[in-house]
Amino acid sequence: GVVGADRVYLLPVTPEYVEAVIQREAPDGIILSMGGQTGLNCGIALDESGVLAKYGVRVLGTPVDVIIATEDRGIFSDKLNEIGERIAPSFAVDTVEDALAAARKIGYPCMLRAAFALGGLGSGIMA
Repeated sequence: GVVGADRVYLLPVTPEYVEAVIQREAPDGIILSMGGQTGLNCGIALDESGVLAKYGVRVLGTPVDVIIATEDRGIFSDKLNEIGERIAPSFAVDTVEDALAAARKIGYPCMLRAAFALGGLGSGIMA
C-alpha cells in the first residue's frame, strides 16, 4: 500500500532550513534531484559546506559531483569530449562583450544559456 510521510515541512529550500530539518530528523539519505534547480543548488551547497558529512547524510541517486559536472558547461563539455561524444561548440563568458565575440566565432543563430540552469530556464536564441 501507499505509505505517507511522517512529517511534512513547509519551509524554504535553503541550506539553513534544510540543515535544521536534517538535524531534527536525522535522515540516512537525501535525494537532491527531486527539488528542481532549487534542490540541486541547495544540495550542492550542503555538500560543499560539509553539512551532509557532518550529519552522515548520504546523497541518494545522482551524486553531487555528477550534478556539478552536468550543470557547469565547461566541465560537461570536457566530459563529453573525453568519451568522444560530438557536441556543439560553446564558450563560457562573463560579459555581454565576450558573449558577442563568442557568437561571432560560433555563427548565428546561437543559443545563450545562463550558468547552473539545468532545467533550461534563462535560455534564449540569438538571431
